[in-house]
Amino acid sequence: MSRPLLVIDGDSLAHRAYHAIPKTIRRGEERRPANALVGFSNFLLRLREAEQPRAILVGWDSLDSPTYRHELFSGYQGGREFDAELLEQLDLLPKLVRAFGFAAAKAAGYEADDFLAAAVKHEEERGGTAVVATSDRDSFQLASPRTTILQPVRGVSELTRVGPEEVRERYGVEPAQVPDFIALRGDPSDRLPGAKGVGPKTAADILRQYGSLEAALAEGRFAAQADELRIYKRMATLDADAPLPPLEDQTPAWADASAFARELGMNALADRLAGHAST
Repeated sequence: MSRPLLVIDGDSLAHRAYHAIPKTIRRGEERRPANALVGFSNFLLRLREAEQPRAILVGWDSLDSPTYRHELFSGYQGGREFDAELLEQLDLLPKLVRAFGFAAAKAAGYEADDFLAAAVKHEEERGGTAVVATSDRDSFQLASPRTTILQPVRGVSELTRVGPEEVRERYGVEPAQVPDFIALRGDPSDRLPGAKGVGPKTAADILRQYGSLEAALAEGRFAAQADELRIYKRMATLDADAPLPPLEDQTPAWADASAFARELGMNALADRLAGHAST
């Protein structure tokens, strides 16, 4: 059996680690914050062991530059604020991922889940399979016979597997209809209002009746909101053309990762990785 490509939403899982693991975990003589670094690293190692992937790609948001979604809708993700200690760790995590010998994708104008979509497209086109770890339900649109979503249930320690059938059970729509569903229902986490008076059940009913948002609009539904809803759908659609680093088969660079962890003052993690390098 061929090994899958493991694709991880770095920001999503780092945020969960930061809020799930005590902030008393520090690193180095200056006692810099380390809970997200430690939690994410533990999650990464555990997930690699469980999935045995041929390669790992971790996608990251670029928080200092707007995406086309922000340009389309000024209220997108409005009001989000991040702790300074989390931001400090988010700056270091892509470097740590690369030290492991894994791939990290980050570019101005793109979000982490765009890289997830691009990686899934890449892997499916080459005839492979993918496993996508993220808490972002926008990624349900990627579920297919070749791609499974791993969604955290509690912190970063418990995961549930989501395929096309699970998407149908949860939303009542096909994976390909998820962007239409989000446009109609709205998405509170991203501050997308959706269609007036439409909740999850009505959104699913509309898509079962018409097949797509565009078909519903063509029949005169939501005429006053048509342009807005098209924008919401575009925002909910992941950009599968996001730029990717090479995704050849990987061999973990345990010694390099151990050295980098020690440089960061994370000696317990460094010792653990050194143990991998010696086996």
